[in-house]
Amino acid sequence: MTQQNDQTFNRDGLGVWTEESRFEVTRERVQEYAAATNDPIEAHRAGDVASPVFAIVPVFQSLIEPALEVVPMGLIGKIVHGEQDFRFHRPVRPGDVLVSRSRMTGWQGLPNGTAACVHIECRAEGTGELVNEQYVTFFVRGFDNGDTVGELAPEHRFDETLLATEPVAETKQHIDDDQTYRYGPAAGDPMPIHLDEEFAKEMGLPGIIAHGLCTQAFTSWAALTELAGSDVGRLRRHAVRFAKPVLPGQDVVTTFYRVGSPDGADGVTTYAFQSAVDGDLVIKDGLVEIADTTAENDRES
Repeated sequence: MTQQNDQTFNRDGLGVWTEESRFEVTRERVQEYAAATNDPIEAHRAGDVASPVFAIVPVFQSLIEPALEVVPMGLIGKIVHGEQDFRFHRPVRPGDVLVSRSRMTGWQGLPNGTAACVHIECRAEGTGELVNEQYVTFFVRGFDNGDTVGELAPEHRFDETLLATEPVAETKQHIDDDQTYRYGPAAGDPMPIHLDEEFAKEMGLPGIIAHGLCTQAFTSWAALTELAGSDVGRLRRHAVRFAKPVLPGQDVVTTFYRVGSPDGADGVTTYAFQSAVDGDLVIKDGLVEIADTTAENDRES
């Protein structure tokens, strides 16, 4: 690993793929994740197919490694998860053996911090079939690298004019008091800000906060139940920007608006969404793409 000691990002680390990590998907792990995110979809709870945001679990080991190649070690503690963009080629199922690798593609220095994008590929072992891709935007708080290099994550900004239109769906979901204690083990995420009240307060937070990806998982099954007939195979993209922490015990209201079909993407409908707690946005720039048919059907046709 090449790591700089000064306070500037290391250009040599851009585009460098990590070593592959391997993950065997079990029915029990799929069930555990569904239960930890209060997912009501029976196929997920039975472990027949994984819920969408479960896709983060097999790649978790690869998530932070590219940042270690680029971001100075003294700034690692300032990294927060800013955005997450999933591109689904087919659902994850029990019995899958998945291999993942990741690379940092670019960064942008801003007055309040530096945004950096990590691209992740998740494939089936043996066949090399692409199962999903993920674009993860990390934000290094309070540090402006002073330049823009490489490529950032694809855009998914919310069009404010949609607020003048009629929503197609709205859900209200409750974050349980013990949500983080269930989600942490299910996702393999032991970060203490989600589990230790005193530590969270020492970090300047009001207390334990919900995992951002847990909140995203809630919005994913809301999208499936409201827009896709609870069929995970129809979900092609799910992107969010994390705007504000969600606390255990709070209610999250997610509102969906129909945008339309992307150019050249026949049979796929795009929806924009936002999520709020007591009127304050906790997820901005939400985007989902729902296909008319499942990914398996598309491969067979």
